[in-house]
Amino acid sequence: MKLNQKLILGFLLVSLLAIGLAGLIIQFSTANGFSQFLINQKEQLFVDASTAHYQTKGTWQGVENSLQTQGVLPPAAKPGSPPPDPQPYTLVDTNRIVIVAGAQYQIGQKVQKGTLAKGIAIVVDDLQVGTVLYSGKAPVRTVLEEKYLTTVNNSLLAACLAAMVISALLGLAFTQSITRPLGKLTAATHRMAAGDLSQQVNIAQGDELGQLASSFNQMSASLAKATLAQRQMTADIAHDLRNPLTVLGGYIESLQDGTLQATPERLKVMQAEVTQLRRLVEDLRTLSLADAGELKLQPEPVSPAELLQQVSASFAGLAEARGVKLTAQADAAMSARSMDPFRMQQVLGNLVSNALDHTPAGGSITLAARQKDDHLILTVEDTGKGIATEIMPRIFERSFSGDPNRSGSGSGLGLPIARSIIQLHGGTISARSSLGRGSTFTITL
Repeated sequence: MKLNQKLILGFLLVSLLAIGLAGLIIQFSTANGFSQFLINQKEQLFVDASTAHYQTKGTWQGVENSLQTQGVLPPAAKPGSPPPDPQPYTLVDTNRIVIVAGAQYQIGQKVQKGTLAKGIAIVVDDLQVGTVLYSGKAPVRTVLEEKYLTTVNNSLLAACLAAMVISALLGLAFTQSITRPLGKLTAATHRMAAGDLSQQVNIAQGDELGQLASSFNQMSASLAKATLAQRQMTADIAHDLRNPLTVLGGYIESLQDGTLQATPERLKVMQAEVTQLRRLVEDLRTLSLADAGELKLQPEPVSPAELLQQVSASFAGLAEARGVKLTAQADAAMSARSMDPFRMQQVLGNLVSNALDHTPAGGSITLAARQKDDHLILTVEDTGKGIATEIMPRIFERSFSGDPNRSGSGSGLGLPIARSIIQLHGGTISARSSLGRGSTFTITL
């Protein structure tokens, strides 16, 4: 059974039970109320007619005929006809003798003394001349009274049926308001499962379904964006793999057919390409470990000044060869901090390597460390060509490059790796840049 069928059936069942129960309660209350009204009315008629008879006659003689004539009592049965049903009112004189029979009493019967206290006294000229007893049995309804009660019950039944129809229509509309958005979401998820990831559903509701649709749209957009980024990263990695492999393949093929001879210079070029491949594989491994939560740190007390000096020393030769001034500025007395020295060197090394790739000869790169409250702030500042404003928000995305034909030696994964490592240290990394004036990367631990 489909969800909309379950909802409609459940709504109808609840409505039927509620309306049916309400109808029964109302019908029962109406019948009881009408019966009580008839009892009170006919009791008062019996008392008033009996009182009027005694006031007129001064005696109870002939009271039954008088009450029958006025229609208060049913007419006497004709000879050969069954006697009428006993009426519920009994008239008793001051001697406790029954003069108008009713229910369980007969004419001439003497009732118990305590019974009169439960009745209604008939008083004429301030003297009690009799008592009316009620048996508790409802008086027989007339045809008109039965017709009235039947009309009320029919009207109640019609109202219940109308309420059921309205409930069914409202239930259908309510169900549609739930199942229609769910149907849109289901169809969108099916299209996503088939490979079409950029799905957006338009559900203009302010309730939980609207919130679910909004979350779905955000998830779909994020998934499509992540998939596009993954494809871009794969393409970039393929590009980075193809170049070294092409160079190596060309050299090996030429060496095999004797076109080229193995010289130290050519072997050095081949070794550089192998190093580039190893670096790319290591970068991919680092990112995969970070994604899986398996990238473990080995923290130990590290002097910020020594850390910057080590990184500066590692790139000093390359910086000198490219005509770039590389300096490290840090107070040697700065207290040691707990961090993974190898990973922090990897982060700073990536930043310095990027800076060298984009800083022309005559420029400078400065590594600095300073203390601010309980935070350690490390910066790598260069005077290179800078980063365009439109691509700044994406520089930490994997394998993103503002220039599709990037000329640097890196894999394009340096900044994402740096961000992952800094986040593992509980810190943040940010960047600011100005075209033609350089860039500054700031690490806060």
